[in-house]
Amino acid sequence: SAAGQYQDRSRHRQAFVIGEVNGNWSTAKEIPGSAALNLGGNAQITSVSCASAGNCSAGGQYRDRFGHTQAFIVNEMNGTWRHAKEVPGGAALNTGGIGQITSVSCASAGNCSAGGSYRRGTAGAQVFVVNELHGTWGHAKEVPGTAALNTGGNAQIASVSCASAGNCSAGGSYTDVRGHLQAFVVDEVDGSWGAAEEVPGTAALNRGGNAVVASLSCGSASHCSAGGYYFYTNSIQQTFVAVKS
Repeated sequence: SAAGQYQDRSRHRQAFVIGEVNGNWSTAKEIPGSAALNLGGNAQITSVSCASAGNCSAGGQYRDRFGHTQAFIVNEMNGTWRHAKEVPGGAALNTGGIGQITSVSCASAGNCSAGGSYRRGTAGAQVFVVNELHGTWGHAKEVPGTAALNTGGNAQIASVSCASAGNCSAGGSYTDVRGHLQAFVVDEVDGSWGAAEEVPGTAALNRGGNAVVASLSCGSASHCSAGGYYFYTNSIQQTFVAVKS
């Protein structure tokens, strides 16, 4: 399955999905229910993950009638896309009105996790995770430990990967008290998200103050690899890999 954004005749940006079955792509269609959410006319999908044929989840953002950007999620079950809905609990976190899902990963049909960002009042961008268990999405929550790290108020999740139901990892970036961008990772074990931590060793490398986890993948529970970049000086960018085993 694939998803993205298009502009309708009213010049509103809408979200669409398209599926492939037995090697043949179907006709793209607007995500069911997204128009009712997207009264501000700016919706898009940022991530899709499929656990098996016809069983996928996708997430992104839309603009509500107040002009606020909210995060949404939508599921495909047995080949049929259900109605998009605002991420449960997302509005309560997103008091500053800038929310989005940036990454979705499904370990099996109906068991997925997603991560994204929101703005809490004037406190800047914070990060959240939300889990789906047996086809039901729980409530979004701030990634544990990120508030203490993200004192500069600009955090993002770049990648989520789930090896099995309830066993996932995520990575991204946050801004420290000096205004430097640092890389972080966080793990979910048996359905519970632990505390985020700076990627070990990157502080010594990141002398230029600009480090990010760009992608992360888990082959099995507690066995993951992450890749990203840092600035050795203000002008020299380098790449890094980190392995959890």
